[in-house]
Amino acid sequence: MILIANTVFYILFLLAMGYYAITNLQWYSYKLNRVMFHHTKTWWHFVYFLIPYALYMLVSYTTDYGFVVVLAYVALLFQWYKGLDKPLVWTGRVKRFYAIMILFGLFFTFALNHYTIVIPVFLAYFISMFIEKILFNGFKVKAEKKIESMEDLTVVGITASYGKTSIKNYIEHLLKAKYRTYATPRSVNTFGGVMKDINDDLPEDTEVYVVEMGARGEGDIAEISTFVNPHYVVVGKIGPAHIEYFRTMENIRNTKMEILKTSRLKEAWVHASAMVKPEKIVHTFGEKEALDMKHPLPAPEFLIEDVEATLEATSFTLNGTRYSASILGAFNAMNLAAAVLVAKELGLSDEEIQKGLSTLKAVDHRLQRMDAGGKVILDDSFNGNIDGTMASFDLASTYEGRKVVITPGLVEVDDSLNEQVAKRANEVFDLVVVTGDLNYAIFKKFVDPDKLVKLATKAGMEEMLIEQTMPGDLILFANDAPSFV
Repeated sequence: MILIANTVFYILFLLAMGYYAITNLQWYSYKLNRVMFHHTKTWWHFVYFLIPYALYMLVSYTTDYGFVVVLAYVALLFQWYKGLDKPLVWTGRVKRFYAIMILFGLFFTFALNHYTIVIPVFLAYFISMFIEKILFNGFKVKAEKKIESMEDLTVVGITASYGKTSIKNYIEHLLKAKYRTYATPRSVNTFGGVMKDINDDLPEDTEVYVVEMGARGEGDIAEISTFVNPHYVVVGKIGPAHIEYFRTMENIRNTKMEILKTSRLKEAWVHASAMVKPEKIVHTFGEKEALDMKHPLPAPEFLIEDVEATLEATSFTLNGTRYSASILGAFNAMNLAAAVLVAKELGLSDEEIQKGLSTLKAVDHRLQRMDAGGKVILDDSFNGNIDGTMASFDLASTYEGRKVVITPGLVEVDDSLNEQVAKRANEVFDLVVVTGDLNYAIFKKFVDPDKLVKLATKAGMEEMLIEQTMPGDLILFANDAPSFV
């Protein structure tokens, strides 16, 4: 009976530890080095993995009370699970990981009489990675054949440090006036995500395919670009997003410019922040002040001027033509301008473009305005860059009533940028609510104490809003880092 009980509790402990491991791996794109060395809450690994594992091994091999550690750990992990806003998604990959882990756990238990935890978890990780690689190659061949069979398909590639999802959606919306257009969904922008999209969802009769390309390292964008081989390319604003991985701005610029690695490029539009010189089919766009004065370059070929941003719309002039859209935020002028340039190249008239802009809707959670309960709510929770954040603060400053911001600050950036955010928040807002611990110390340093509120977990958000806000307030949700950061 004791052997059976020990085995049952061992399997339960293995399942729980495996849940913690695979959840973290899924958050960080199954990159073990990112989970181990770039996790923003490394103390979790001690509390929810290393210490429980050490206690279990010690107690189970010296006494018959290992089940006590298991029960305590399961209760602890359940509390952790309840606080997550991004729980595990049970994909095929996760199910395969679990199946392999359980098989190895049973093998070590019955064949070797050894209750090990770490070995089955790591073996499951590496074997499942090998299986995914085999499946990945199969998906790649299938996607290649589908793309090659669509001989009349025009591909538009989009990348940027930030704003690429907005640019993609704006281009898709404008081009629908003339073409059967399809874009990668949501924020799908990895090689694997693009391949899956091609295999599963790209309609056979698509005339224009708009592909978003993202990167966390050198070669990521080149891999996607050489695969889909875009005819037209847009490189939006270049900035310090994910600087933790790229190390330098030069590395970020070089990686983004990998999108030009296509054998059938017809035209490309590159934002002035990339600091490239125009060529025959590579054009620059942006505002004059976007240029880095340490690296003087000619004014952009396509100049964005007279940007006007209100709580109703954003207007700008692009090479002498005035455009307007019900999209909020001055930073969106460059994203809209990029879409206009692509649309004009693909044959849309200024009248058709302006008609498309007039029906354009904000991308969900990117300076999306909602009016509810007498309050003006600006949902900018999917925007996590310095330019967008500052623009949303500037927009909020035009509101005459009481102003509230709810933010965790910026993620994966230098502290100096969060200092800028905290200082500007103190200038603009009457109440600054900081979610989580990540940047709270910085906000505490630069925000007046009577304005500052800390929200430890999102579970208390609704209660806080009832207590701290009132009709007539403007409430800005600026960035929304998941609980694991």
